[in-house]
Amino acid sequence: MALLVMKFGGTSVADLDRIRIVAAHVKREIDAGNQCAVVVSAMGGQTDQLVELTKQAAPLHDAREYDVVVSSGEQVTSGLLSIVLQSMGVPARSWQGWQIPVKTSDAHGAALITGIETQELKNRLGRGEVAVVPGFQGIGPDNRITTLGRGGSDTSAVALAAALGADRCDIYTDVDGIYTADPRVVPHARRLDKISYEEMLETASLGAKVLQTRSVQLAMLHQVRLLVRSSFDPPDQVRGETGGAGTLVCDEDELVEQQVVSGIAYTKDEAKVTLVRVEDKPGVAARVFGPLAEANINVDMIVQNVSDDGRTTDLTFTVIAADLNRALEVLEKVKEDVGYRDLRGSTNVVKVSAIGVGMRSHAGVAARMFKALADKGINIEAISTSEIKISILIDAAYAELAVRTLHSLYGLDNA
Repeated sequence: MALLVMKFGGTSVADLDRIRIVAAHVKREIDAGNQCAVVVSAMGGQTDQLVELTKQAAPLHDAREYDVVVSSGEQVTSGLLSIVLQSMGVPARSWQGWQIPVKTSDAHGAALITGIETQELKNRLGRGEVAVVPGFQGIGPDNRITTLGRGGSDTSAVALAAALGADRCDIYTDVDGIYTADPRVVPHARRLDKISYEEMLETASLGAKVLQTRSVQLAMLHQVRLLVRSSFDPPDQVRGETGGAGTLVCDEDELVEQQVVSGIAYTKDEAKVTLVRVEDKPGVAARVFGPLAEANINVDMIVQNVSDDGRTTDLTFTVIAADLNRALEVLEKVKEDVGYRDLRGSTNVVKVSAIGVGMRSHAGVAARMFKALADKGINIEAISTSEIKISILIDAAYAELAVRTLHSLYGLDNA
């Protein structure tokens, strides 16, 4: 018998028919003798509707009342799923965030979980009752409802699994696992049976929408094993941890064979900023990046090219595309202080990354990448690396070619 936390996202609970299928997944685990706590999102699209209503009510609204409104979607889902489970003969009860309670900070709209009381839930689970918990919400120090920010249901599920000491947290979504690349770009991409926390964290931060970065960080911190699986698979055909479907996100020690590269990711949400002819002297970088940090603009890749005379430099860096105009405005204001000749911005770039824990023990991964891309006529504009990742910035027109080239290069194509 295992203690499982099962999380179902918005597409999985989009309507009553989908909720009945979710209930069948839960019943399968109960019939197998497992204890189950279920975390649910709002029905597909409902949170967006509630957010829009708060904006229509008043553009500058009270964040505490905003949380009251937008958290109601998950409350509806938790009640409906409990009713359906009861109709199937499965004892179930919904538990709102304030009832458990899920304690959070007071940052309404972006609260952090500070603790979860689990004794009563454990008692109920031990008696065979299913606990249905709305994700995304909790209660702040002032006893007001709080929300965790968009995508917070994944975080709720992982935090609950950690607090309960669950054997596993199953994240049910609209895909059947983590793939070596986006199957829409690489037809030969294959599903991974297992992936390490670190690899998943890099993949999530590079644009993969399957898991929220915050939830993966929490899972890695508390060693919560995650199983990503599809809620669209027939409930009677799903088996075991990787029984034919799903990807287990786990500690690196559980990976029997560590591939040098486990996946290729790319993100189009990139913009490039270049300051031309900046005086090359101490303190200039601080005068450039300090104001950007104060404006809460995150900088990613940085490249500096010093001129032949050693007195000026071209400074290039990337930000997310949504921040480009703000970044340019900030830099225009500090032009006199920084002393650059010209300022340029472009969104016609993509970031492509190779990820794999095996990079730690294998040389030549980057060299092979650069040669393969050069052979395809793809120019690299910027490079950044970590222990298990190599990222490059290239022209957007070559994105799919680069992804497919690297996927084949590192032997990831499905035979």
